[in-house]
Amino acid sequence: MEPVISMEAYLIVSSIMFFAGIYGFIIRKNLIATLISIELVITSTDINFAVFNRFLYPGQLEGMFFTLFSIGVSAAETAVAIAIIINIYRNLKNVDTRNLQKLKD
Repeated sequence: MEPVISMEAYLIVSSIMFFAGIYGFIIRKNLIATLISIELVITSTDINFAVFNRFLYPGQLEGMFFTLFSIGVSAAETAVAIAIIINIYRNLKNVDTRNLQKLKD
């Protein structure tokens, strides 16, 4: 018999990931760390999609499709964000958010 993990356990892990991502987004000054924090938030929502699908609609796959779509959008968002960060690094030789004001000059 396989161990059963309750819905609350998944939601607690998802909430911890979400708030860690929000904290990192607010506190971090490095663009790469900010991007990783945004990815944590998106991953926590993916966990919620999968968990609610599994527990509320066990025979359906809508939550899994939303999760796969979200992962695809997240991958595209990451590729664009890394391209922007590389261009910022080429211009400023730094990827701190404090130095982004120099791009306006």
